[in-house]
Amino acid sequence: MNAEEYSVGQLAKEANCKVETVHYYEKIGLMPKPPRTSGGHRVYALPHVKRLNFIRRSRDLGFKIEQVKDLLKFIDEPNHYCGEVRALAMQQAKLVQEKINDLQRLQSALDEMINQCKTSHDSINDCPIVDALFTKK
Repeated sequence: MNAEEYSVGQLAKEANCKVETVHYYEKIGLMPKPPRTSGGHRVYALPHVKRLNFIRRSRDLGFKIEQVKDLLKFIDEPNHYCGEVRALAMQQAKLVQEKINDLQRLQSALDEMINQCKTSHDSINDCPIVDALFTKK
């Protein structure tokens, strides 16, 4: 292997993931099957590293596997435009904002329960947090 070639372990290390992740992405079609040496070992190159980093970063941003496939399709197939990527990113940003809103509501509910608890020495039977958890909303 020369300096521009990577083993599966080196590729995984470059993308900060596990070898199993690389194999999984190959199995589901996100990563192309690499060429093999005469001994049957996979040989990866810089485009594989870039693609794997793209996939990992997309996943870190919350894109689902199907969305990552769509993003890669835009890259791999001719006649796609930045606007298509923008639309997917806008959709993902909306989902992220919805999750943020849900987390803020959760934080408010927890803060409200905590504020109702006046002292840590009360009996568990008089604990407003426990009561709130038993109450169906």
